[in-house]
Amino acid sequence: MPPARSGLRLTQYAHGGGCACKIPPGELERVLAGLTRPDAGDGPLLLGVEEGDDAAVLRVEGGRAIVSTADFFTPVVDDPYDWGRIAAANALSDVYAVGGEPVMALNLLGWPRDALPVELAREVLRGGRDVAELGGCVIAGGHSVDDPEPKFGMAVTGVADPARLLRLSAGRPGVPLSLTKPLGVGVLNARHKTTGTVFAHAVEVMATLNAEASRHALERDIECATDVTGFGLLGHLFKLARASGVTAVVDAASVPYLDGARDAVRDGFVPGGTRRNLAWVTPETDFGRIPEEERLLLADAQTSGGLLVAGEVPGGAVIGELVPRGRRPLMVR
Repeated sequence: MPPARSGLRLTQYAHGGGCACKIPPGELERVLAGLTRPDAGDGPLLLGVEEGDDAAVLRVEGGRAIVSTADFFTPVVDDPYDWGRIAAANALSDVYAVGGEPVMALNLLGWPRDALPVELAREVLRGGRDVAELGGCVIAGGHSVDDPEPKFGMAVTGVADPARLLRLSAGRPGVPLSLTKPLGVGVLNARHKTTGTVFAHAVEVMATLNAEASRHALERDIECATDVTGFGLLGHLFKLARASGVTAVVDAASVPYLDGARDAVRDGFVPGGTRRNLAWVTPETDFGRIPEEERLLLADAQTSGGLLVAGEVPGGAVIGELVPRGRRPLMVR
Protein backbone atom coordinates (compact mmCIF):
# COMPACT_ATOMS: atom_id res chain seq x y z
CA MET A 1 0.00 0.00 0.00
CA PRO A 2 2.16 2.88 -1.25
CA PRO A 3 1.58 6.46 -0.08
CA ALA A 4 -0.32 7.32 -3.28
CA ARG A 5 -3.15 5.08 -2.09
CA SER A 6 -2.77 5.43 1.65
CA GLY A 7 -2.58 9.24 1.66
CA LEU A 8 0.37 9.03 4.07
CA ARG A 9 3.78 10.61 3.58
CA LEU A 10 6.50 8.77 5.46
CA THR A 11 8.87 11.74 5.53
CA GLN A 12 6.34 13.72 7.58
CA TYR A 13 6.72 11.26 10.44
CA ALA A 14 10.44 11.96 10.94
CA HIS A 15 12.35 15.00 12.18
CA GLY A 16 15.13 14.36 9.63
CA GLY A 17 15.68 12.12 6.68
CA GLY A 18 18.23 9.52 5.63
CA CYS A 19 21.85 10.02 6.60
CA ALA A 20 21.17 13.74 7.18
CA CYS A 21 19.77 12.70 10.58
CA LYS A 22 23.17 11.47 11.79
CA ILE A 23 24.67 12.92 14.97
CA PRO A 24 26.96 15.76 13.81
CA PRO A 25 30.50 14.46 13.16
CA GLY A 26 32.29 16.81 15.53
CA GLU A 27 29.85 16.01 18.34
CA LEU A 28 30.17 12.28 17.66
CA GLU A 29 33.96 12.45 17.86
CA ARG A 30 33.70 14.14 21.26
CA VAL A 31 31.36 11.40 22.47
CA LEU A 32 33.74 8.66 21.34
CA ALA A 33 36.92 10.30 22.65
CA GLY A 34 38.70 7.89 24.98
CA LEU A 35 36.28 5.04 24.29
CA THR A 36 38.02 3.49 21.28
CA ARG A 37 40.79 0.91 21.19
CA PRO A 38 44.20 2.22 20.08
CA ASP A 39 45.46 -1.15 18.83
CA ALA A 40 43.28 -1.87 15.80
CA GLY A 41 45.42 -3.50 13.14
CA ASP A 42 47.90 -4.98 15.62
CA GLY A 43 45.85 -8.10 16.37
CA PRO A 44 42.86 -9.84 14.82
CA LEU A 45 40.91 -6.54 14.67
CA LEU A 46 42.15 -5.06 11.38
CA LEU A 47 39.75 -2.11 11.19
CA GLY A 48 37.74 -0.53 13.99
CA VAL A 49 36.47 2.96 14.77
CA GLU A 50 39.82 4.63 15.43
CA GLU A 51 40.08 6.33 12.03
CA GLY A 52 36.37 6.21 11.24
CA ASP A 53 36.52 3.38 8.70
CA ASP A 54 33.16 2.34 7.35
CA ALA A 55 33.02 -1.14 8.89
CA ALA A 56 34.83 -3.28 11.42
CA VAL A 57 37.06 -6.03 10.00
CA LEU A 58 38.23 -9.01 12.07
CA ARG A 59 40.83 -11.54 10.90
CA VAL A 60 39.72 -15.16 11.31
CA GLU A 61 41.29 -18.54 10.56
CA GLY A 62 41.68 -19.69 6.97
CA GLY A 63 43.13 -16.48 5.62
CA ARG A 64 39.82 -14.63 5.65
CA ALA A 65 38.30 -11.70 7.49
CA ILE A 66 34.81 -10.98 8.79
CA VAL A 67 33.30 -7.56 8.04
CA SER A 68 30.59 -6.16 10.32
CA THR A 69 28.52 -2.98 10.17
CA ALA A 70 25.10 -1.54 11.02
CA ASP A 71 23.22 1.38 9.51
CA PHE A 72 19.65 2.65 9.83
CA PHE A 73 17.79 5.94 9.45
CA THR A 74 14.46 7.72 9.23
CA PRO A 75 12.56 7.94 5.90
CA VAL A 76 14.35 9.76 3.11
CA VAL A 77 11.48 9.35 0.61
CA ASP A 78 7.74 8.82 0.98
CA ASP A 79 7.47 5.59 -1.00
CA PRO A 80 8.02 2.73 1.49
CA TYR A 81 9.41 0.27 -1.06
CA ASP A 82 11.97 2.81 -2.30
CA TRP A 83 12.92 3.71 1.26
CA GLY A 84 13.63 0.03 1.91
CA ARG A 85 15.74 -0.23 -1.23
CA ILE A 86 17.75 2.87 -0.34
CA ALA A 87 18.32 1.84 3.28
CA ALA A 88 19.53 -1.61 2.22
CA ALA A 89 21.92 -0.21 -0.41
CA ASN A 90 23.24 2.23 2.17
CA ALA A 91 23.85 -0.48 4.78
CA LEU A 92 25.58 -2.81 2.31
CA SER A 93 27.73 0.09 1.12
CA ASP A 94 29.81 0.07 4.30
CA VAL A 95 30.95 -3.47 3.48
CA TYR A 96 31.84 -2.54 -0.10
CA ALA A 97 33.67 0.57 1.15
CA VAL A 98 36.27 -1.56 2.97
CA GLY A 99 36.65 -4.06 0.11
CA GLY A 100 34.30 -6.74 1.45
CA GLU A 101 31.38 -8.74 0.09
CA PRO A 102 28.11 -8.77 2.09
CA VAL A 103 26.81 -12.27 2.84
CA MET A 104 24.15 -11.90 5.57
CA ALA A 105 22.00 -9.13 7.01
CA LEU A 106 19.56 -8.61 9.87
CA ASN A 107 16.74 -6.09 9.49
CA LEU A 108 16.52 -3.24 12.01
CA LEU A 109 13.01 -1.75 12.11
CA GLY A 110 11.42 0.91 14.28
CA TRP A 111 7.72 1.46 13.56
CA PRO A 112 4.99 3.76 15.00
CA ARG A 113 2.29 1.07 15.18
CA ASP A 114 -0.49 3.47 16.15
CA ALA A 115 0.29 5.99 13.41
CA LEU A 116 1.29 4.00 10.32
CA PRO A 117 -0.23 0.81 8.84
CA VAL A 118 1.86 -2.34 9.14
CA GLU A 119 1.34 -2.84 5.40
CA LEU A 120 3.73 0.04 4.81
CA ALA A 121 6.33 -1.64 7.02
CA ARG A 122 5.98 -4.76 4.88
CA GLU A 123 6.75 -2.70 1.77
CA VAL A 124 9.84 -1.26 3.44
CA LEU A 125 11.08 -4.75 4.27
CA ARG A 126 10.29 -5.96 0.76
CA GLY A 127 12.38 -3.17 -0.77
CA GLY A 128 15.28 -4.02 1.52
CA ARG A 129 15.02 -7.70 0.66
CA ASP A 130 15.06 -7.06 -3.08
CA VAL A 131 18.22 -4.94 -2.97
CA ALA A 132 19.98 -7.33 -0.59
CA GLU A 133 19.26 -10.16 -3.03
CA LEU A 134 20.86 -8.13 -5.83
CA GLY A 135 24.00 -8.02 -3.69
CA GLY A 136 23.91 -11.75 -2.99
CA CYS A 137 23.18 -11.03 0.67
CA VAL A 138 20.81 -13.26 2.64
CA ILE A 139 18.42 -11.64 5.14
CA ALA A 140 18.31 -13.95 8.15
CA GLY A 141 15.83 -12.16 10.42
CA GLY A 142 16.21 -9.03 12.46
CA HIS A 143 14.78 -6.96 15.28
CA SER A 144 11.84 -4.54 15.52
CA VAL A 145 10.58 -2.06 18.11
CA ASP A 146 7.54 0.19 18.51
CA ASP A 147 9.03 3.63 17.83
CA PRO A 148 7.49 7.12 17.57
CA GLU A 149 9.50 7.64 14.36
CA PRO A 150 9.82 5.10 11.55
CA LYS A 151 13.38 3.83 11.15
CA PHE A 152 14.85 1.10 8.97
CA GLY A 153 18.24 -0.32 8.18
CA MET A 154 20.36 -3.43 8.50
CA ALA A 155 23.17 -5.01 10.45
CA VAL A 156 25.36 -6.57 7.76
CA THR A 157 28.02 -9.26 7.90
CA GLY A 158 30.49 -9.68 5.06
CA VAL A 159 33.73 -11.40 4.16
CA ALA A 160 36.99 -9.98 2.85
CA ASP A 161 40.59 -10.80 2.03
CA PRO A 162 42.59 -9.31 4.94
CA ALA A 163 45.46 -8.55 2.55
CA ARG A 164 43.22 -6.58 0.17
CA LEU A 165 41.25 -4.07 2.24
CA LEU A 166 40.24 -0.51 1.42
CA ARG A 167 41.33 1.74 4.29
CA LEU A 168 40.95 5.41 5.14
CA SER A 169 44.58 5.59 6.21
CA ALA A 170 46.11 4.23 2.98
CA GLY A 171 45.96 7.40 0.88
CA ARG A 172 49.27 8.52 -0.64
CA PRO A 173 50.38 11.78 -2.33
CA GLY A 174 50.20 11.83 -6.11
CA VAL A 175 47.07 9.69 -6.34
CA PRO A 176 43.89 10.94 -8.06
CA LEU A 177 40.53 11.03 -6.27
CA SER A 178 37.49 9.43 -7.93
CA LEU A 179 33.80 9.72 -7.02
CA THR A 180 31.45 7.01 -8.31
CA LYS A 181 28.04 8.69 -7.78
CA PRO A 182 26.95 12.30 -8.27
CA LEU A 183 26.22 14.49 -5.25
CA GLY A 184 23.01 16.30 -4.41
CA VAL A 185 20.62 13.74 -2.93
CA GLY A 186 20.57 15.60 0.40
CA VAL A 187 19.16 18.83 -1.01
CA LEU A 188 16.81 16.97 -3.36
CA ASN A 189 15.50 14.88 -0.48
CA ALA A 190 14.96 18.07 1.53
CA ARG A 191 12.91 19.44 -1.35
CA HIS A 192 10.96 16.17 -1.57
CA LYS A 193 10.19 16.25 2.17
CA THR A 194 8.88 19.82 1.95
CA THR A 195 7.01 19.74 -1.36
CA GLY A 196 6.31 16.07 -2.12
CA THR A 197 8.07 16.35 -5.48
CA VAL A 198 9.53 12.97 -6.45
CA PHE A 199 13.02 12.88 -7.96
CA ALA A 200 13.13 9.44 -9.55
CA HIS A 201 16.71 9.83 -10.77
CA ALA A 202 17.88 10.53 -7.21
CA VAL A 203 15.99 7.49 -5.92
CA GLU A 204 17.71 5.22 -8.43
CA VAL A 205 21.14 6.61 -7.59
CA MET A 206 20.55 5.97 -3.88
CA ALA A 207 19.22 2.45 -4.50
CA THR A 208 22.22 1.46 -6.65
CA LEU A 209 24.76 -0.80 -4.94
CA ASN A 210 28.44 0.12 -4.73
CA ALA A 211 29.44 -3.47 -5.47
CA GLU A 212 30.88 -2.81 -8.92
CA ALA A 213 32.87 0.23 -7.80
CA SER A 214 34.39 -1.77 -4.94
CA ARG A 215 35.29 -4.65 -7.24
CA HIS A 216 36.94 -2.28 -9.73
CA ALA A 217 39.00 -0.71 -6.93
CA LEU A 218 40.27 -4.09 -5.73
CA GLU A 219 41.04 -5.24 -9.28
CA ARG A 220 43.29 -2.20 -9.66
CA ASP A 221 45.09 -2.86 -6.35
CA ILE A 222 43.69 0.34 -4.87
CA GLU A 223 44.09 0.46 -1.10
CA CYS A 224 42.22 3.58 0.02
CA ALA A 225 38.49 4.34 -0.20
CA THR A 226 35.40 5.31 1.77
CA ASP A 227 31.75 5.87 0.93
CA VAL A 228 30.11 9.29 0.89
CA THR A 229 27.11 9.41 3.20
CA GLY A 230 25.89 11.65 6.01
CA PHE A 231 29.06 13.70 6.51
CA GLY A 232 29.10 14.82 2.87
CA LEU A 233 31.95 14.66 0.38
CA LEU A 234 34.08 17.12 2.32
CA GLY A 235 33.43 15.47 5.68
CA HIS A 236 34.40 12.00 4.49
CA LEU A 237 37.33 13.39 2.53
CA PHE A 238 38.56 15.22 5.63
CA LYS A 239 38.51 11.94 7.58
CA LEU A 240 40.46 10.25 4.77
CA ALA A 241 43.06 13.03 4.52
CA ARG A 242 43.49 13.20 8.28
CA ALA A 243 43.93 9.42 8.62
CA SER A 244 46.37 9.28 5.69
CA GLY A 245 48.42 12.34 6.69
CA VAL A 246 47.87 14.08 3.34
CA THR A 247 46.02 17.06 1.90
CA ALA A 248 43.09 16.37 -0.41
CA VAL A 249 42.67 18.85 -3.26
CA VAL A 250 39.19 19.02 -4.83
CA ASP A 251 38.62 20.46 -8.29
CA ALA A 252 35.12 21.86 -7.72
CA ALA A 253 34.36 22.11 -11.44
CA SER A 254 34.91 18.34 -11.84
CA VAL A 255 32.47 17.22 -9.13
CA PRO A 256 29.29 15.72 -10.66
CA TYR A 257 25.84 16.70 -9.37
CA LEU A 258 22.34 15.36 -9.87
CA ASP A 259 19.98 17.38 -12.05
CA GLY A 260 18.10 19.83 -9.87
CA ALA A 261 20.61 19.89 -7.02
CA ARG A 262 21.82 23.43 -7.68
CA ASP A 263 18.27 24.69 -8.02
CA ALA A 264 17.37 23.09 -4.69
CA VAL A 265 20.21 24.92 -2.93
CA ARG A 266 19.31 28.22 -4.56
CA ASP A 267 15.70 27.77 -3.44
CA GLY A 268 16.75 27.14 0.16
CA PHE A 269 16.23 23.38 0.47
CA VAL A 270 19.35 22.64 2.51
CA PRO A 271 19.22 19.98 5.27
CA GLY A 272 20.43 20.88 8.72
CA GLY A 273 22.94 18.03 8.45
CA THR A 274 24.50 19.68 5.40
CA ARG A 275 24.99 22.98 7.23
CA ARG A 276 26.50 21.15 10.22
CA ASN A 277 28.89 19.31 7.91
CA LEU A 278 30.06 22.58 6.38
CA ALA A 279 30.57 24.16 9.79
CA TRP A 280 32.67 21.14 10.84
CA VAL A 281 35.02 21.12 7.85
CA THR A 282 35.34 24.88 7.29
CA PRO A 283 38.23 25.35 9.79
CA GLU A 284 40.05 22.47 8.07
CA THR A 285 39.51 23.68 4.49
CA ASP A 286 41.07 26.27 2.21
CA PHE A 287 38.06 27.26 0.10
CA GLY A 288 39.72 30.12 -1.76
CA ARG A 289 36.98 31.97 -3.62
CA ILE A 290 34.51 29.07 -3.76
CA PRO A 291 31.00 30.55 -3.18
CA GLU A 292 28.69 29.47 -0.35
CA GLU A 293 26.33 27.59 -2.66
CA GLU A 294 29.18 25.41 -3.94
CA ARG A 295 30.45 24.81 -0.42
CA LEU A 296 27.03 23.60 0.67
CA LEU A 297 26.82 21.17 -2.23
CA LEU A 298 30.27 19.78 -1.46
CA ALA A 299 29.22 19.28 2.16
CA ASP A 300 25.72 18.02 1.32
CA ALA A 301 24.65 15.12 3.55
CA GLN A 302 24.33 12.17 1.20
CA THR A 303 22.28 9.03 1.68
CA SER A 304 23.68 5.90 0.01
CA GLY A 305 26.26 7.93 -1.89
CA GLY A 306 29.05 6.57 -4.05
CA LEU A 307 32.54 5.46 -3.20
CA LEU A 308 35.30 8.03 -2.83
CA VAL A 309 38.38 6.23 -4.12
CA ALA A 310 42.06 7.16 -3.98
CA GLY A 311 42.70 6.00 -7.54
CA GLU A 312 40.89 5.82 -10.87
CA VAL A 313 38.01 3.39 -11.40
CA PRO A 314 35.76 2.86 -14.44
CA GLY A 315 32.65 5.03 -14.26
CA GLY A 316 34.12 7.26 -11.59
CA ALA A 317 34.66 10.99 -12.04
CA VAL A 318 38.16 12.20 -11.18
CA ILE A 319 37.49 15.13 -8.84
CA GLY A 320 40.93 15.94 -7.48
CA GLU A 321 44.07 14.44 -6.02
CA LEU A 322 46.01 13.73 -2.85
CA VAL A 323 49.14 15.81 -2.26
CA PRO A 324 51.70 16.04 0.56
CA ARG A 325 50.23 17.44 3.76
CA GLY A 326 49.98 21.22 3.65
CA ARG A 327 48.66 23.86 6.00
CA ARG A 328 45.19 22.30 5.96
CA PRO A 329 43.97 18.78 5.15
CA LEU A 330 41.41 20.02 2.57
CA MET A 331 41.73 22.44 -0.34
CA VAL A 332 38.99 23.32 -2.84
CA ARG A 333 39.91 25.17 -5.98
